[in-house]
Amino acid sequence: MQTKGNTILITGGGTGIGRGLADALHRAGNKVIIAGRRQAPLDEVAAAHPGMATATVDVADAADTARFAAHIVKQYPTLNVVINGAGIMKPEQWTADDIDLSVAEATIQTNLLAPLRLTAALLPTLKKQAQATVINVSSGLAFLPLAVTPTYCASKAAIHSFSESLRHQLRDTSVKVMELAPPYVQTTLLGAHQASDPNAMPLQAFVDEVMQIIDTQPDAEEILVKRVYPLRFAAEQGQAKYREQFAALNAQSASHVGK
Repeated sequence: MQTKGNTILITGGGTGIGRGLADALHRAGNKVIIAGRRQAPLDEVAAAHPGMATATVDVADAADTARFAAHIVKQYPTLNVVINGAGIMKPEQWTADDIDLSVAEATIQTNLLAPLRLTAALLPTLKKQAQATVINVSSGLAFLPLAVTPTYCASKAAIHSFSESLRHQLRDTSVKVMELAPPYVQTTLLGAHQASDPNAMPLQAFVDEVMQIIDTQPDAEEILVKRVYPLRFAAEQGQAKYREQFAALNAQSASHVGK
């Protein structure tokens, strides 16, 4: 992926990592469309970046996603980059006798089914472009899970696996598939405290490193900042080391969580 001259759609572009990437990519010389459920955050971002476009969508709703995708391809026929960044992360309690599955089901709808639906709807347009890219946002927690958010971690592991297979299936097309796996970043994904947690990577530092990776490694399959390496490669260090890291991560899960 080139860092300029693209038409880029970013879901979850009104807040957090999506907002940070929208800012950086717009400044780099791209046409950026940010999408989310609420218009107000989108308007706030767009107001600071003249020329940035907005569109509302409830990615957890299949019908609304279809409507949204039809609108996007009509309005932006040169669309060549899609960043599936919308996501939710909530704790779950699986020790109760009566387990509430509402969080798990909502997480799967938003974190897994939504990017699959949107990618499927936009692929015909992407394939028409000389160069196109799908960037799926997974997580370091796809590789070393945080037990208090089991479905979140599972959904991101699924996104990793899906990205691998999608990349292989599209290998003879103009569409590249990249996976962005963030570490624990200062956003509000798991609550307001996360945005100022000193254990988390500052958002701007994360975005700057991501942009550098894309610029210097345009054909990278995974976009990995150095901060995420311990999570991403935990399994490669052997089972004993993996178990040690899993225990350490979950011992401090009340204050140290990841995207």
